[in-house]
Amino acid sequence: MNRYAVLFAILLSFGGPHSHAANSSPQKMTPQQTVPSPSGPTVIANADYVLGPGDQITLVVNGLEDQYNEKVFRIDESGKVTLPLVGRIHASGLSTALLEHDLQARLSVVLKDPIVVVRISSFGSQPVSVLGAVRNPGIVQLQGRKTLFEVLSLAGGLQPEAGFIVQVSRSLNHGEIPASDVRRDLNTQVSIASIRLKDIINVPNIKENIEIVAGDTISVPKAGVVYVVGSVIKPGGYPMTENESLSALQVVSLAEGLQSTASGSKARIIRTVPGAPSRAEIPVNLKRLMAGKGTDVQLRADDILFVPSSAAKKAGIRTIDAIVSAATYSSVYAGR
Repeated sequence: MNRYAVLFAILLSFGGPHSHAANSSPQKMTPQQTVPSPSGPTVIANADYVLGPGDQITLVVNGLEDQYNEKVFRIDESGKVTLPLVGRIHASGLSTALLEHDLQARLSVVLKDPIVVVRISSFGSQPVSVLGAVRNPGIVQLQGRKTLFEVLSLAGGLQPEAGFIVQVSRSLNHGEIPASDVRRDLNTQVSIASIRLKDIINVPNIKENIEIVAGDTISVPKAGVVYVVGSVIKPGGYPMTENESLSALQVVSLAEGLQSTASGSKARIIRTVPGAPSRAEIPVNLKRLMAGKGTDVQLRADDILFVPSSAAKKAGIRTIDAIVSAATYSSVYAGR
């Protein structure tokens, strides 16, 4: 399993790294209100949560239980909500606490000292798209301030085949993403940040664990794969789940070594070159590298390491096999 996925599972069991984006001020503890739900378990809502279009709310109002209790009210696309005895009012942009104070003032004309409690029945105004190699891809609704690590956790964490990079896209209307590796796409008017997963999992390094805002798109690509074929014990494809590249010797190690007939000095890397009609071939002397001489060669995603067989070695092994078989045959029959 991908080491990052394992670390995510371990950190999630402890509640994740308690860190925030480098560009944001320390997050204070937000006051919360606990309200008994008339039809289900207790509902907890942040008094600081800012309402928006798509959110659905329920209200508890003393003296007006028939008009309010157990009913759901939706904030429409214009940011307004229609409520009994109050009419159509603007709710988008208000915290639940501010909406409570506003409704208490409005209802004071029909009730003496009204008590109003606003609860979130369904979040719908703070969507973030999470795509790729996560366990539960789709739309995540932000409920307060969330870091990149926390949003990935809300999506169920990483799949074992997740790569080493996560990409975050954000509309330039919300400002540029405050990450070290970021570029602008002026055609789509978005900024795109490429962030190493190890930089947000490693708790002491919080710089890249940016704060996510509504409308962001988070993409976790699958790991690239390198291939080894020919005279190795275990040919096949090997994912680069934790590395930007794998060296030739690392790939040979993953393939459990060379076969006895391998011609390691004549190995080569077969690489696709963008725009070129054919693949490039890069000679690799594995025999020399395995002897500790020379510089190991790095493979990229989709590279193929080909290890040819030696015809002379094959012939020699067939001769040895024949001698061993003949000797075995003679000893068996000589003992009769």
